[in-house]
Amino acid sequence: MAALTYAGMDDTDSDEELPPGWEERSTKDGWVYYANHDEMRTQWEHPKTGKKKRCAGDLPYGWEQETNEKGQIVYVDHINKRTTYFDPRQVFTVEDVMIKPKRYDGNSSALEILQGRDLSDKVVLITGGNSGIGLETARSFALHGAHVVLACRNLTRANKAVRGIQEEWNKARVEAMMCDLASLRSVREFADSFKAKKLPVHILVCNAAVCTQPWTLTQDGLESTFQTCHLGHFLLVQCLQEVLRRSAPARVVVLSSESHRFTGLLDPCGKVDMALLSPARKDYWSMLAYNRAKLCNILFSNELHRRLSPHGVTSNAVHPGNMVYTSIHRSWWLMTFLFTLGRPFSKSLQQAAATTVYCAVAPELEGVGGMYFNNCFRCVPSFQAQDLAAATSLWESSERLVSQSSAGVQAL
Repeated sequence: MAALTYAGMDDTDSDEELPPGWEERSTKDGWVYYANHDEMRTQWEHPKTGKKKRCAGDLPYGWEQETNEKGQIVYVDHINKRTTYFDPRQVFTVEDVMIKPKRYDGNSSALEILQGRDLSDKVVLITGGNSGIGLETARSFALHGAHVVLACRNLTRANKAVRGIQEEWNKARVEAMMCDLASLRSVREFADSFKAKKLPVHILVCNAAVCTQPWTLTQDGLESTFQTCHLGHFLLVQCLQEVLRRSAPARVVVLSSESHRFTGLLDPCGKVDMALLSPARKDYWSMLAYNRAKLCNILFSNELHRRLSPHGVTSNAVHPGNMVYTSIHRSWWLMTFLFTLGRPFSKSLQQAAATTVYCAVAPELEGVGGMYFNNCFRCVPSFQAQDLAAATSLWESSERLVSQSSAGVQAL
């Protein structure tokens, strides 16, 4: 630990200025007291004004409250590698302290939303957390004490992401596990390995996705965009359903997109048309496949909330932002070019992760779900995304697909 430094006071005639030999410190719960080094004594009242004070607000990003070997409260600035007795938060008199709910918007960052939060009692599972928005989401949770598990198909990249977070903060608890959503066998193997760890899941972020993919079938015989974006996550939640229930209150956050508005899934009878979700090569268009998968994400989240909320598990869908520059568009040079053009005008990765983090931790959303959020605000999704019958139909169709896959595995 770095040597302790003492807070310097500006040379001013203000009544708030401490006399020579006095120092301001604070207790673990934020109450300020004053130490007189000349007389070796402490008191609660300011030596000039006679007022009591309390620190209001959260600790700034990068700061952590600790107790030294003498049992004294100290504040560690991990960014600048220094330690001080002085509480870095703004100090107000007790009468001035007002608790106001913070409002977030499209300019808010994930770290801003998590500022001052202690997530050391939370386990967070994130799919596709080795790059882009998923990595920023994982990093934000890990830097605030959560135990973060990255479920990724590329363990080399995932382990590199783990090292990067741990280099930023050596106390970060983050690990990577193999999970390829394009393989239902891989999802089941991941779920078995995760359950063997006997860990809870307080926050599950269904983040992984692919976009602008050429037409390919997975080893399960399904179109890859649909399986990666929707069906793999559906099976993952099915496999971890009991873990989520035991971890309650738990939250699931499903990343969707505003592009869900530009498509539909229903046949003339009002049922989900599976031929649209896993089309033949001649009927395939990559962007349309992505849009349909994003609509599936909202319908899945809504139905998941309906089924599991009585057990303390809530679910919400989110739109991270428009044209956010990530690796998701790397399969098609035209989309990469368009995203590059839009990069100066789109959200940063920290801003793109904000709505996910907000839905995962906001106190006002405790027990609230079945909604769609954009820019940290609830908004109304497309008409079809609100269709309860469509959500039920998609759930039942998804159950049949994973069941068929399970039967195939058993037959082998």
